[in-house]
Amino acid sequence: MPLGETAIRFGTDGWRAVIGDEYTFRNVGRVAQGFAHFVRRQWPWQRGIVVGYDRRFGSERFAAHTASVLAGNGVPAWLVDRPCPTPVAAFSAAARNAAGAVMITASHNPPADNGFKVRSASGAAVPPDRLAMIEAAVAQVDGDAVARLDRASATAAGLWAEFQPDDAYLQHVAALVDLHGLRRRDLRVVVDAMYGAAAGWLPRLLHGGRLHVEEIHSEWNPRFPGLARPEPIPPQTDEASAAVRDRAAAVGIVTDGDGDRLGVIDERGGYVDQLRTIALLAYYFLEHRAMRRPIVKTLTTSSMLERLGQMYGVPVAEVGVGMKYVAPAMRKLDAMMGGEESGGYVFRPHMPERDGVAAGLYFLDLMAREDKTPSELVAMLFARLGREYHYGRLDLDFPAEARAEIEARAQAWTPNAIDGAAVRRRNELDGFKHYLDDESWLLIRFSGTEPLLRVYTETTDPDRMRALLHVGARAVGLEAADA
Repeated sequence: MPLGETAIRFGTDGWRAVIGDEYTFRNVGRVAQGFAHFVRRQWPWQRGIVVGYDRRFGSERFAAHTASVLAGNGVPAWLVDRPCPTPVAAFSAAARNAAGAVMITASHNPPADNGFKVRSASGAAVPPDRLAMIEAAVAQVDGDAVARLDRASATAAGLWAEFQPDDAYLQHVAALVDLHGLRRRDLRVVVDAMYGAAAGWLPRLLHGGRLHVEEIHSEWNPRFPGLARPEPIPPQTDEASAAVRDRAAAVGIVTDGDGDRLGVIDERGGYVDQLRTIALLAYYFLEHRAMRRPIVKTLTTSSMLERLGQMYGVPVAEVGVGMKYVAPAMRKLDAMMGGEESGGYVFRPHMPERDGVAAGLYFLDLMAREDKTPSELVAMLFARLGREYHYGRLDLDFPAEARAEIEARAQAWTPNAIDGAAVRRRNELDGFKHYLDDESWLLIRFSGTEPLLRVYTETTDPDRMRALLHVGARAVGLEAADA
């Protein structure tokens, strides 16, 4: 790394940092330069790179800066002409036959952050080995030696063009479900855009019938007022829950800051957790779309998927956390869908990228086909599976210098039983996951980007969920607040 430059590390989906601290025009230029080096060596660079951006502070200018660096390296930049969700930028890469895409976004992370995501020509997340290559290329870049072309010069050279990304995406997504049938439903739907880039997209798709859609938090406000972060999980979904109750809505659909994640609120204002949501979406494709292809899930995702796989005769593959693992596995297995505990879901009929808008449409279609509310769908799912499933997660901060000691404790913790249930096996693919003989599991895993330890569990006994989480926290010497 050149002397005096900041080390830039890629997480599960790209690079993220605090605006004005590490996230500066200099460092964005370094990342864009390293990415351009990678593209020219590894991808058909002549086809260009789509550059998208979200509604965060400065995203439009950081996207233009990225486009100028790509153009300065002879790589055509196709810049969106307005903020858009990450899945729209990813879809545009495939629709325009580009070599790949860049998205300026920090997704669901705090308002002070911004980031740099990369996507392949198909719109999929870039595999870990390729992300490592991009990171290595960035590490060699001197910020004083970044090549740039201004907009006018790049446009004159045919290396910069702006385009409107909406129409092609909307036309494609409109064909995924029976929108006419949905619009005829006498349902009230609350959509919470969390001030993010997906604002307006679901109302545009669903307007024009008896279905009544009311969107909240749709204005452009990079402060994300009232939200610690635009992430579609409690407590960030509390206002959506209140809106569902106040408006007597049938469901709440929540998308995150860049529109690639989905949260669901039931008709009583309760949150339908991500593991139940992915299981319901898998049931939808198996039962109502009659698809019989593999399912890909991360380690943090529900064992309900294995139960459904057994019932419908489809294999279920478990991979590490992050779309950089899910997308390659889906391609390899020709899977029908994939997903992760964070609320990101990927569908074969759509594209190999998670999409909160498309996932929301599929969930509404499931409600219409079953003629059930979200809570009724969960009850139906549990009845079919023959048991209930309960999920919980603890996020535990720790001093960065303590990581090695905590990780050593997690590595050394190899119990034969946890909370009275025998440990059937242990998986160290991404963290330390313990599978119990009563179909419960407990996972201890470090965040890839910050000093944070996460303890996850799923159990068929609601009274054991908190106990299991606290067992995991104590195993690594951390104190946990009440789960």
